[in-house]
Amino acid sequence: MMKYIKTVWIHDFEDEPNLFYHEVDKDGFEIRKILIYKDDHFALASTSIEKGDAFLSSKTIPSVHEINEDAQFLAKEITCEEFEQIWAEYLYSNK
Repeated sequence: MMKYIKTVWIHDFEDEPNLFYHEVDKDGFEIRKILIYKDDHFALASTSIEKGDAFLSSKTIPSVHEINEDAQFLAKEITCEEFEQIWAEYLYSNK
């Protein structure tokens, strides 16, 4: 069963994303990912595409609980529908 995670990274770095969306498989590995920056540019990756500087991690993605143990991150699970809407918006975007 897939999981979908939205994570906000609270920071002041101009060249780092502050919003992450992950589609994670039953073993904890990323299938798709979207990185969104404060200026609204973005990068995304899947098993068949890389756009911008995004790539799929070779390591498992921590659980929402584990991510939230670090105060600079706010993570929550979202629905498949929410992820698909964001994925389609950015996959076909000209931003």
